[in-house]
Amino acid sequence: MTSKNNKDTSSVLKQAVKELRRTKQELNKLQQERHEPIAVIGLGCRFPGGVDSPQKLWNALLDGEDLITEMKDERWPADDFYDPDPEAIGKLYTKCNGLVDEVDQFDADFFGITPNEAILMEPQQRLVLETTWQALEHANIPTESLMGSKTGVFVGICHMGYSHMQAESLALEDISPYSGTGNSHSVASGRLSYLLGLQGPSMSVDTACSSSLVSIHLAMQSLRKGESDLALASGVNLILEPTTSMIFARAGMLSPDGRCKSFDAAANGYVRGEGAGTVVLKRLSDALADNDDILAVVRGSAVNQDGKSQGITAPNELAQEKVIREALKDARVTANEIEYIETHGTGTPLGDPIELAALNTVYGEDRDRSLKVGTVKSNMGHLEAAAGVAGFMKLVLTLQHEQLPKNLHFNEPNPYIDWNNISIDVVTDNQSWDSRVRMGGVSSFGFSGTNCHMILEQAPIEPLPSEETSPKQLGNSSIANC
Repeated sequence: MTSKNNKDTSSVLKQAVKELRRTKQELNKLQQERHEPIAVIGLGCRFPGGVDSPQKLWNALLDGEDLITEMKDERWPADDFYDPDPEAIGKLYTKCNGLVDEVDQFDADFFGITPNEAILMEPQQRLVLETTWQALEHANIPTESLMGSKTGVFVGICHMGYSHMQAESLALEDISPYSGTGNSHSVASGRLSYLLGLQGPSMSVDTACSSSLVSIHLAMQSLRKGESDLALASGVNLILEPTTSMIFARAGMLSPDGRCKSFDAAANGYVRGEGAGTVVLKRLSDALADNDDILAVVRGSAVNQDGKSQGITAPNELAQEKVIREALKDARVTANEIEYIETHGTGTPLGDPIELAALNTVYGEDRDRSLKVGTVKSNMGHLEAAAGVAGFMKLVLTLQHEQLPKNLHFNEPNPYIDWNNISIDVVTDNQSWDSRVRMGGVSSFGFSGTNCHMILEQAPIEPLPSEETSPKQLGNSSIANC
């Protein structure tokens, strides 16, 4: 009996060990999927100053171009609305904006949209279509190949200027169903899914200034969960009428001289900018298997909310620290591995010191070199719902080209920032970025309180032909070990 009992016990133990191994393998697989890096394989954009391609964006950044102009009559008669007195009712104390060219032009026939529908269609929807088409071409993906696919669409959008303009100018008999589909935020994403026959998740996201980075975060989550096999994440913002600018002017948010002087002593608010950007995303394992041209890799991201702060639009330093730590945890990297942050950096006296203090608390501990920071807002202004995707694209190009472009309008450090006791330097000249493994972060904060932080890494390094590696082995050890 004892022998039989021993055999039975041994059999049970062996089976238990098998089950434990299987469970561990399943858990490891789930953990791997939960943290799988996401490849960036395509970019499309329309930004101020005629920047309508990734290459033009990179050239503008490297040349230190100031893409802000003084508005004349492009959107409204600027002189009629201008008054240097910030208390003047119905006026604006600045005429500066970062404007996109020819937003009134649209090839409706190309996108299968009738002339009557096109007239009532929000130009922000048009920009999403155009930049997404460009991004798919950049990724070498034929649009017809996506019909019926699990491709997700995530669009950051917040303003409704065109709807307000129509309400003021249209007669009652001119109202049609196109007035609804043309101006609904939900249709900004839904129209793209409809046009290309996409059957993955499709949603429009409004978290104010963090909308487009949150959209990229949601796209990543959808890819990791298997809801989507490909994801298109966009952000769009247009300045079509003056009342929205008046709201920000009355709140004292806008810079009278119309520049984002981020981290500078002269920081006095931000200048509004407009544009659109779309990024094409895919799970890294799929991008490698499909031999895609990988521009950069998103390692991790996080979203949270300020909760109770000094005011509903006021930033919360502790909440910013938390979202950064969560993004690092999701990316499974340490703070010391991050060398550059594309900041929110609006150039407001309140926001800049809080943002750098939060960055220093998380990234400043035990660093062997200073953290570099900059912001694309110094070139093109604050693109609000499209601000996050603009910063994201800048970081992708920075990683790809191994250079840090200079931050504009930084002449005298902001005295409210304790520069002597933080491990942070603003990039004031173009610098080479020749680290063995380049990693950076990008932040975007909404005035509604929604914060997003994301960690990006250079594209995988191809192994040399002479190296004894498997076809999918990566030279980038930090990715290979994830």
